[in-house]
Amino acid sequence: YGMSQGLPIFNAQRKERMKFPMAWGGNTDESFEEWRSQARTQVLETLLVKPPRTAFNARVIAREDRGTHEAQKILFSVSADNEVPAYLLVPKGEGPFPALITLHDHGAHFSIGKEKVVRPFGVDDAVKIDAETWVSKYYGGRYIGDHLAEQGYVVFSMDALFWGERGRKEGEEYTAQQQLSANLLQLGMTWSGVITWDDIRSAEFVASLPEVDPSRIGAVGLSMGSHRTWMLSALSDRIATGAAICWMGTSDVLTSPGNNQTTGQSAYSMLVPNLRNFLDYPDVASIAAPKPMLFYNGTKDGLFPVEGVEQAYAKMQGVWDSQGQGDRLETKLWSVPHEFNAAMQDEAFAWLNAQLKPRGAESK
Repeated sequence: YGMSQGLPIFNAQRKERMKFPMAWGGNTDESFEEWRSQARTQVLETLLVKPPRTAFNARVIAREDRGTHEAQKILFSVSADNEVPAYLLVPKGEGPFPALITLHDHGAHFSIGKEKVVRPFGVDDAVKIDAETWVSKYYGGRYIGDHLAEQGYVVFSMDALFWGERGRKEGEEYTAQQQLSANLLQLGMTWSGVITWDDIRSAEFVASLPEVDPSRIGAVGLSMGSHRTWMLSALSDRIATGAAICWMGTSDVLTSPGNNQTTGQSAYSMLVPNLRNFLDYPDVASIAAPKPMLFYNGTKDGLFPVEGVEQAYAKMQGVWDSQGQGDRLETKLWSVPHEFNAAMQDEAFAWLNAQLKPRGAESK
């Protein structure tokens, strides 16, 4: 046989040969900025072709007063191929304000996307119940987008391709993930690439808003939202800081028998072809250095074994330390499962406030 436990029988031998030659420090003759530029270029190339750009052409299609802020539902062109709905929360008062892009999770739950992080409005009761149930289970009963808007942030959130209002026309189907990924590959694209290019373009959109201070834009997300956060932080200079919750590890550990990343399907949304021949997950996240970045994981999170998390944290710490900015990397293991509970949020959001609300800007 050539396969066991979902893996090729040469899995262990292949991992031994994976040395990630483009990781920081491999070429002692290049400066950090040279490495950062080359590593970013490599990641962008492996995402494959990016969707064609066009003007955003944003328009508001619904509004709701939420006391401290206004909730807007907008339509905007994230690419020439896709006009997509999104939520935009705008604080009341005088801007420009700092902004946070709230990136929803995967969860193998596709009926909602942006509604996992922003309280929906103008929708069927079934959607509201769906969102409330999800937020209660994984976010401590708190819509993080609304909570951040109450603290004075412009908040943006949109569905990734395959979720919510960008879902499957025929209805939710778990196994359609591999079908979508395969068909995008036949078009010379990748699913992970579409998600990442869309996130990069959304950061450019947020930076263009008159209500936003373009120098104070951050990103935050749980699970796949965490993966999206550190990918976006690494690949876009529009992002000044990021808080990535419960998605980090090393390829060695994440490709061990029985790990969720070895089961296919959901993994396709975060797999970048050929990238593992150059950079490991923490290497890609390290392209964000020396930006301030926060990474949390849970010791009871079966998706991301502690051994791999600790190895990844140590590797990233070495990168930030090499630039004399070790104190700008915040890593912490919580005694929790795969979630972003209220206590984690309070600590993470206080940290984000310190990065995006410098002294003298507290009122904005």
